Amino acid sequence: MSQHDNPSRRDFLKNMGMAGITLGVSGAVGATALGEQLGETTSGGVYRRPWWVRQVDEPTLGIKWEAMQRVNAQQNTLLGDGLNRFATEEENKRLQEARRQIQQQRLANNQAGYTLRDTALVNAFHSVREVMPRTFLGPQQAPRPQDEGLEPWHGTPEENAAMVKVALHQMGAALVGFVKLDDNTRKLIYSVDHDGKQIIFDDVEQAYEDDDKRVIPNKAQWVIVYAVQMSDLAMKRAPTKIAQTTTRESYQRGLMIQNNAQEFLRGLGYQGMGEAALNGLGIAPALAVMAGLGELSRLNRVITPEYGPMVRIFKMVTDLPLAPDKPIDAGIARFCRSCKKCAEACPPSALSFETDPNWQPIGEWNNPGHQAWFEDSVRCKRYWYEELGTNCGICFSVCPFSKRNQSFMHDLIRMQISEMPFLNEMTRNMDDAFGYGIQKDPEGWWSLDLPEFGIRTDKD
Repeated sequence: MSQHDNPSRRDFLKNMGMAGITLGVSGAVGATALGEQLGETTSGGVYRRPWWVRQVDEPTLGIKWEAMQRVNAQQNTLLGDGLNRFATEEENKRLQEARRQIQQQRLANNQAGYTLRDTALVNAFHSVREVMPRTFLGPQQAPRPQDEGLEPWHGTPEENAAMVKVALHQMGAALVGFVKLDDNTRKLIYSVDHDGKQIIFDDVEQAYEDDDKRVIPNKAQWVIVYAVQMSDLAMKRAPTKIAQTTTRESYQRGLMIQNNAQEFLRGLGYQGMGEAALNGLGIAPALAVMAGLGELSRLNRVITPEYGPMVRIFKMVTDLPLAPDKPIDAGIARFCRSCKKCAEACPPSALSFETDPNWQPIGEWNNPGHQAWFEDSVRCKRYWYEELGTNCGICFSVCPFSKRNQSFMHDLIRMQISEMPFLNEMTRNMDDAFGYGIQKDPEGWWSLDLPEFGIRTDKD
């Protein structure tokens, strides 16, 4: 049994002392000054981040650019049905049939989280791909400046960055950041996309694609990276159809933002090259880290200071000059070293228990050249097919960072994680003591007074 499973009364009292220390620090700063610091601008001058979310020159987990290569996403990822090339054709067919049978059995048994209404809801977010396609070049319907007898938009990279952040927030993005492409960061763009088309940079004026390739102009040197929130209320019901609903719905909103952003850039006289396949174009977690949206975590996914791991990440390449953002340090990766809550909760034991991240990937689906807590993606996905019939998400839901900032105390705890890492073990114990990370009743979800998209944006 883990040392975290049952916090003792002594641990609880120690944690209450820790809370007193945190409040003492805030008291020493002063209520007015602290209020200002909690909202001090640290990124881009558009949306405000707490002062403890610091911009840094290098990510909190190491990178060896010389060891990194562009990834063939068709060959070295597990997107799609089954395990792709990491299993035989017969095994992939067996897994797909196993998933189908599990879903049918749970539906027939009216199992909570997999009932007819749960299944109908998740399927409601599936067909949108047929009527709103995901394309590399975008809808290309918006009038261009030359169509109106005008010159393209001209602004400084800083002005452009502020403008794009405002536009994408209006479109529904929760976080937006930018990465400048160079010889290193180009390695985060796939060499081959999920559908088998090569992604090539070339000295051309306009992006294009044909049957074999997608071509990005060399002058398109900036990546727009944005996050869409998932519903923590739904994800706390993982692993069920309810949790799967927020995953599908967030991808749907991400696609809508992509189409709108591509048309916005076109209306300014610039190009936006987007994801032509689900999770396509490039490595989302890596680009999100470089854009300062969050830190790489034990989940081997990005955890953001604002929303924890309850986000999906999207990206597009543009030729509109943008002032790049920097990686951040909010103490998240340091906290992951001592927490391990997601690894303890993972039913197939697909997450690492190692205290420190390492440099050695455990499978071809993990890219070399960076430091991480590498997960066993094959074991994870096999569990989806053989045991669940849905995706999972338990690791997301139990993460201490998945709690929304619904009280001032949650902000103080995040400040303490960043500034007082020696208290991280106590913080983890307090998370357990108050019962956070416990899966919620899926039937109760249908009785909630849900906000828009199931996302709570208010504070108590």
